[in-house]
Amino acid sequence: MNSKNELSFENLLQDVVNKNLCNRCGGCVSFCSANSIDALKIGKEGFPEYKDKDKCLECGICYLICPKTRNLEEELKSHYDWKYPLGHWIDIFSARSTDEEVLNVATDGGVVTSILIYLLENKIIDGAIVSKRTGTHGRMPIIAKTRSDLIDAAGSSFAETHHLDELGNIYSTSFPIIKVIKESASDSMKKLAIVGTACQIEAIRKMQLLNIVPSNLIIFAIGLFCMQCFTIEDLSKKNFAKTHKIDLDNIEKVNIKDNLILKMKSNVSFHIPLEEIEEIARPACLACNDFSNEFADISVGGVGSQDGYTTVMIRTSLGKQVYAEALYHDYVKNSHGSYHHSREVNEKHLLDIIKDFAIRKKIRSEKRINSMNN
Repeated sequence: MNSKNELSFENLLQDVVNKNLCNRCGGCVSFCSANSIDALKIGKEGFPEYKDKDKCLECGICYLICPKTRNLEEELKSHYDWKYPLGHWIDIFSARSTDEEVLNVATDGGVVTSILIYLLENKIIDGAIVSKRTGTHGRMPIIAKTRSDLIDAAGSSFAETHHLDELGNIYSTSFPIIKVIKESASDSMKKLAIVGTACQIEAIRKMQLLNIVPSNLIIFAIGLFCMQCFTIEDLSKKNFAKTHKIDLDNIEKVNIKDNLILKMKSNVSFHIPLEEIEEIARPACLACNDFSNEFADISVGGVGSQDGYTTVMIRTSLGKQVYAEALYHDYVKNSHGSYHHSREVNEKHLLDIIKDFAIRKKIRSEKRINSMNN
């Protein structure tokens, strides 16, 4: 590990935050709070900042685990057998939930919610870190512990939520982290799943490479396909809504397939090319090169699948085991028959579409970073 003289939070500020590359995933704060260092916090704008500079150990771990730094990149790619342009993958399907209650609230096929319900009901996990709707457009991270919690949180959001700092705060309120894990709190919260964007999942994977808490709590990661994130406020502030004649109060669901889809309460849908969304995207998203969430156990999204279905990319042996069991126990179903038959029918079509998105995002990232360095 690098010595304290080589890396610190000051370097993270200089190389990531001040360059507008921060994804606001909260990974750095998660580590700092979970280990009772408590030197960092999430600021009002969602970026990490000092809470108490004197408490900073200058260990450099916040820098190492950031998804926008490259120090652990080769180790991570080697560990997950990464290959261009999609990372490692085993199987790919179009699928949907078998649960009508889930389908009624899902953005696509409800696969994420149903897999999490399977994991909870079979006591494979104790909870799942997901984002729940708050108000008309807001979302906040919660730990879903029941089927009802998961139903309430169903549906995608392309606005920002800070999952990872919430993960750290679970164990930093009253007790040192080691005591919490070994004693009372760990009895009910030993095993968590997380649903997150590529930056969130990459931060967790880097933490797991270093064997640091609280990443040890995450036993299953579901990654969302993500071209870019934005806030509903940006639709308004940057005149995007006015230009496209969108009534923000009338938006019911937001989805991305081949373009941005805004489904209105009036049952009308707006389809907006993704290139136009870049003007309201977070600047850090434009420098991100991971569309398909390359380090998750399972990656999911609407891209490539017909309406009412989720594209599911199985990446790890654990992901394959969990998905096969959810399929066998009728929590989800594939669009074409059995587990193995679906692969032959749908694989090429889905892969071609996802590869196209992945390569487009990698090219965009390279151009963005090159422009910043020139």
